Amino acid sequence: MAIDRLTSSPPSNLVRLGDATLSDLEAMRLLLQGGSVIDWHRLAFSDSTEVDRFLRVNEFDPARVADMDRLEELREDAVEYLTRTFSYRIPEEVAIGMPARELFLLASSKGRKQTYACIVLKAMHVMNHLAGRELLFKLPIADDEVFGFVEGKVVKVVEEIRAAGYPISEFAWSRKERDSVVTKLLAKKSTIAANVFDKLRFRLITRSQEDLPAVLNELLHRLVPFNYVIPGESVNGILPLRRLVEKTPAFARYADQLQHDLDKDASGRTQLLNEFSGASYRVINFVADLPVRIDEYLCRIPEPQVAGAADLGHVIFVLTEFQVMDAETAQRNEQGENSHQRYKERQWERVKARLAGGLQSDQEPTGPTKTPVVDEDEDDED
Repeated sequence: MAIDRLTSSPPSNLVRLGDATLSDLEAMRLLLQGGSVIDWHRLAFSDSTEVDRFLRVNEFDPARVADMDRLEELREDAVEYLTRTFSYRIPEEVAIGMPARELFLLASSKGRKQTYACIVLKAMHVMNHLAGRELLFKLPIADDEVFGFVEGKVVKVVEEIRAAGYPISEFAWSRKERDSVVTKLLAKKSTIAANVFDKLRFRLITRSQEDLPAVLNELLHRLVPFNYVIPGESVNGILPLRRLVEKTPAFARYADQLQHDLDKDASGRTQLLNEFSGASYRVINFVADLPVRIDEYLCRIPEPQVAGAADLGHVIFVLTEFQVMDAETAQRNEQGENSHQRYKERQWERVKARLAGGLQSDQEPTGPTKTPVVDEDEDDED
């Protein structure tokens, strides 16, 4: 695990949080509650500046003609799919009458065309994700190199956030080793390897709990596209959304305009911490499929596959876990039942019980027992 600690003492820059918009609040709600944009009935962008920022976080540069052409291709594919599969009659203005980039503002307005703009954008969202996944499959590149792309991107952005004055006192990242992945899958009820979301993890610790909203908001502005936060994988044991909104004036003025309840995620489920964590363990944990540009690596695709890859764009997606907490909470999480040692012991007990599940109750496994060796630099809580 790589660890980077803040040594200087820059003042906290909270200007952007003070100017938060309804779109910022919707993004924060989704980050903390883990819903899906597919369940939204509208967007909340107020102007083209917000739209362009959102596009850049999704690795679409509004200043690049090729990127905007790619957006048009996605819109054309989406309209064709919706017409062919569901017999939708997409209004001409939505289908071809305006630049695809302007659909985001139309989807944030009111009226019949707003509904169709949302429908088209949802299909575009899924198609873009599928293309990125297929592009990664075609790219002859090792996981370690892909993880390196993500680490470089995240480290650069976090350092920019620090330089802007946000009090991130500790920043660390790690890759889960193969033995840890096997142990986790043996402990989980679902033993599908695709369900391990924390092969690549980043941990940010702020100086105080009051700093968390501003840092999270900045991550959403610069790094994490809210539309690719994985539904059902967010845990928020530190900042109850209702309390956060009530204590943040910029958010409070939009509370009655949110699409979903402040106290539950979009599916109506209450949130649970990891079953192996201590009862008082607290963390803000979310998983995002981070988009990463790979323009300069497209030349690696074998010649027979180049033609097909040309229609897949320039972005791949990499599942990435984030843990965010304040320094006081981080310290409490290292004590007693919350400690990483106790977490691993509880996990190992579950694994050994499942491995020996076929034995009679009066039998003991013949293999040697072992106390887990804990890597103090690795935090497995999620």
